[in-house]
Amino acid sequence: MSDDTTRRDVLKALGLGTIGLAQGGAGLQYATQTTRAAATAPTVDYTDRVIYQVVTDRFRDGDTSNNPQGELYNPDNLTKYHGGDWQGIVEKIRDGYLTDLGVGALWISPPFENVYEIHPDYDSAAYHGFWGRDLKRPNPYFGSFDDFATLVDVAHSNDIEVIIDFVPNHTSPATEKDGDGFMAEGALYDDGSFVADYDNDPNGYFRHNGGTDFSTYEDGIYRNLYALADLDVSTSYIDTYLKDAITKWLDLGVDGIRVDAVKHMPPKWQKTFLQTIYDHKPVFTFGEWFLSAGQTSERYYEFANDSGMSLLDFRYGQKLRDVLRDGTDDFTGLHSVVEETANSHQQVVSQVPFIDNHDMDRFTTADASTTTTDIALAVLLTSRGTPAIYYGTEQYMTGANEAGNPANRASMTAFDTTTTAYSVISSLASLRASNPALGYGDTQQRWLNGDVYIYEREFGDNVVLVAVNRSSSSWYDVSGLQTALPPGTYGDVLGGALNGWEVTVNDDGSIDTFSFGPETVSVWAHAGDTTTPTIGHVGPTIGTPGTTVTIGGAGFGSTQGSVQFGSSDATVQSWRDDEIVVTAPSVAGGFYDVTVTDASGTQSAAFERFELLSGNQVPVRFVVDDATTETGENVYLSGNVHELGNWDPESAVGPLFNQVVYSYPTWYYDVNVPAGRDIEFKFLIKDGNGNVTWESGSNHTYTTPSDGTGHVRVTW
Repeated sequence: MSDDTTRRDVLKALGLGTIGLAQGGAGLQYATQTTRAAATAPTVDYTDRVIYQVVTDRFRDGDTSNNPQGELYNPDNLTKYHGGDWQGIVEKIRDGYLTDLGVGALWISPPFENVYEIHPDYDSAAYHGFWGRDLKRPNPYFGSFDDFATLVDVAHSNDIEVIIDFVPNHTSPATEKDGDGFMAEGALYDDGSFVADYDNDPNGYFRHNGGTDFSTYEDGIYRNLYALADLDVSTSYIDTYLKDAITKWLDLGVDGIRVDAVKHMPPKWQKTFLQTIYDHKPVFTFGEWFLSAGQTSERYYEFANDSGMSLLDFRYGQKLRDVLRDGTDDFTGLHSVVEETANSHQQVVSQVPFIDNHDMDRFTTADASTTTTDIALAVLLTSRGTPAIYYGTEQYMTGANEAGNPANRASMTAFDTTTTAYSVISSLASLRASNPALGYGDTQQRWLNGDVYIYEREFGDNVVLVAVNRSSSSWYDVSGLQTALPPGTYGDVLGGALNGWEVTVNDDGSIDTFSFGPETVSVWAHAGDTTTPTIGHVGPTIGTPGTTVTIGGAGFGSTQGSVQFGSSDATVQSWRDDEIVVTAPSVAGGFYDVTVTDASGTQSAAFERFELLSGNQVPVRFVVDDATTETGENVYLSGNVHELGNWDPESAVGPLFNQVVYSYPTWYYDVNVPAGRDIEFKFLIKDGNGNVTWESGSNHTYTTPSDGTGHVRVTW
């Protein structure tokens, strides 16, 4: 062991790091951290990175001169500004805290200007960043545009991407009572110029439909969320404003976007928003569709697969909390969710799992062992997807998410680099960066009971095997364990931090029976040499002809081959063994399987259903009057373009809505369609058995706008 330790120290001193070691027939072999290759295009594949979420105001005060004055500022009050800013984040990059932790991407609070008023019910300032005032100007309490540029530059020079939170759904709290002077009444500004507020809205830039009771999907979209002034994205001004604002931040160097409250905005409008982003600068984009513990939703998966953005993985994250924090389920339940999400997501590896965030109680509780947090982090960081760590989890911060007392958003308590959690994150972040099994691999259960979960991630010739025992007292004899790890002896990647051990794999892939102690995690890894083209990730998953698309994987070879969208070749911009960047071909709108063919003619398995849109997209509201239905029937929309299903009832848009903006028998839906195009369309009714009734008469015709938004209304 002394020789092994010496070699680890040498590798670490060389900046390579040690991920684990394997001893096989060829002698002692080391799996080492590798430096990420320089990006050849904007990064859309974060699967080899760990995201670190920062509530900017609560992380570090690096510049006291930009702190608010008066009642907005009180570091001893959880509802007021504490002084954290972009300069504070810069300092923790420069001093090595975030880089040594292994952070690959920083997810910061919404960076734009927020309201300056105090919420009278909660005595709260907008320290969190979600009460927007002007989405084209920076929050002065976080810093200036120059300060933001410094953050981006310093992050990039340390191989860290910058993700901003963006809030297109609403501005700030408002009331339905005219002239009562409630806060800023949701006021919206456009680069310093007043646009409207909830009491002064002559152009209808806000929705005035009351607050949602969450009773239906439609109700949650077209009514205010928690008394927040709801922006009406069906108006051309708001549509353009939001798209101009996000492109401005992209031009400032932003690498990724987290979109707030995606469940509460029209899904097809969001598709036009994503197309704007991807055509301007393809970046990793993920949304927040909140699911409570135990909750699932077919629409959650539909949105993830149709919108073109990934999601915060609430389904997985809530279940992991059930199993390791709350004790309301066990590992059999977690594995069931692993299988469910793998089968339901088009690309499960691009979702963003977590164990806590700013909208929920912190994972660590005051009365629980911190070892539980360590175990949860180990599972999270070896899971499929792009894991996100909430600031302070590595310091075992505690706190509940309570209105008026948001203890889950307290100021960072310490920057201690010696905690076990810090070590676990650092070790597994290094493993993610070097072994694509964690980024791209499927998850196979190898041994399972309520307390023990042994699972394997495999991609190409790369393998990571993880063994977890959550019990605080029980030992288990594990027998019959098989693995894809090559024969040899493997050290624990965590170096025994969670009681892991060295394991030997026999020639037949078996591991001899062993006793598995309580509160233990062991991780064993093998980095192989994949020689056949294998796709692990495609991003983005929607685009138009000309969109830049990045394909991640292994075994593509060093000599350029070709990439096909269906039967059409894409133009290759760059080619590496693990990444190809292409331009989407000029073909008709539709779904295409993407394949890679290497220089020797070997073709990969396909990434299925990449969606090529029919050119630049605009949102149009389609409305039909007098469409009467029977119980169990719904109205849908179809037409002669891909976005309307090309006359295929199975691909028709809908079901349409009929309760909030318009009432039955009038039905409506906001739809993405190609801009500046003469289209034909009809409405249809489908019952629960799939029977279809079309409108009679000629097709409706409509010329879509070249930009902004559109509106068309017909009678059935």
